[in-house]
Amino acid sequence: MNKYFDIKDKVYDITEKYPETIDIFVAHGFDQLKNEKLRKIMGRTITMEMACLSKRVNVQLFEDKLVEAIEQNLFSEDKTLGGTKKDDGGDIKIEGVLPCPVRIPLLEGFSQWIEENEEKLGFKIDYELQSANIGVDWLRAKFEEDKEEDLSDIFMSAGFDLFFDKNLIGKYKSKGIFEDISGFERLNPDFQNEEIDFRDPHKQYTVMGGVPAVFLVNIDELNGREMPKTWEDLLKAEFEESVSLPLHDFDLFNAMLLTIYRLYGEEGIKKLGKTLLRSMSPAEMVKSNIKRGDMKKPTVTVMPYLFTQMVKDTSPLKPVWPEDGAILSPIFLLTKKESKEKTKPIVDFFLSQEVGELLADKGGFPSVHPQVDNKFTKDRKFLWLGWDFINSHDDIGELILKCLKIFHTAKGEEAN
Repeated sequence: MNKYFDIKDKVYDITEKYPETIDIFVAHGFDQLKNEKLRKIMGRTITMEMACLSKRVNVQLFEDKLVEAIEQNLFSEDKTLGGTKKDDGGDIKIEGVLPCPVRIPLLEGFSQWIEENEEKLGFKIDYELQSANIGVDWLRAKFEEDKEEDLSDIFMSAGFDLFFDKNLIGKYKSKGIFEDISGFERLNPDFQNEEIDFRDPHKQYTVMGGVPAVFLVNIDELNGREMPKTWEDLLKAEFEESVSLPLHDFDLFNAMLLTIYRLYGEEGIKKLGKTLLRSMSPAEMVKSNIKRGDMKKPTVTVMPYLFTQMVKDTSPLKPVWPEDGAILSPIFLLTKKESKEKTKPIVDFFLSQEVGELLADKGGFPSVHPQVDNKFTKDRKFLWLGWDFINSHDDIGELILKCLKIFHTAKGEEAN
């Protein structure tokens, strides 16, 4: 139970006390709540728990989403917790985006850590850590103007384009500006084994963890087709125009494009483009078995692993962890070499076991910390791009654009 409401509380009481939760309810199918009169009528007759059951939504995960919205609103009124503590004359600057499910508790913990340690450290810390759902365009714009000496001391984000695009942070990679100061002798076995190794051989980039992409299969829509068990299965002609892909989750989708390109080349990207039925938000993904108007229901939805946990056991939607591995969008942490003496305690905080457990437990994002139990069985493997591939391509950002063009052309659309 959380400290804001009980799952037995009426929907009206929750939304009246915390208006910021209305958007969460609406996103999960309660369109009536957008109308004030209907919200008062319907909301007074149904509890939050009943509402979830009616939409086949996992009560615990939905509760977490409401709490996150409430806390994000509360903390946004406090500059030290709203993701922004900038332009305050700090000696160390941190920028980036944090995954939505863990952002608020992570900011809360970091704010407390600063309060307890800033005086002892002897310097001030400025940071801007926005929610991943707003993207990284605000950071992109800065690199068009920023000079090397103006770079922040620490960057954090998932995905490849921000860190390897030659027009963005990637332009500093060849200069050796960054250094991996994690200090781990070995990573979590999920990320350092016979098949993958997240350690940067050039000792520049640090990986905190990753966002896994898996399948959600609507067994009612298979119509005699075999359940797809691998990415190669998904690319078969029988799944053309049958798949929902996370096009709006740029970090995850770009990781998918690059990994498919590495495994299957341009032909694989073309096949992926042909599978696309439409893109969906996470809220739509977990309800993709519900027909909306004349829209065709996807047979397979590719989505972050976290959201598969919102699906009820009685639903025709069945989570499938690909046998060849869940494609990973790495969560990177970059540290400037010249300020590493000051930033080492901060890096130790973000790479701590406590933060690793928060990523794994709250977000479903496996951590590289060797002592964290990511709760994945050995048969649940990961696919990721790999340092050999990254370092053998001069500009990953350019390669992403190339893959996007192939993808949209195969779908018969204009590339953005």
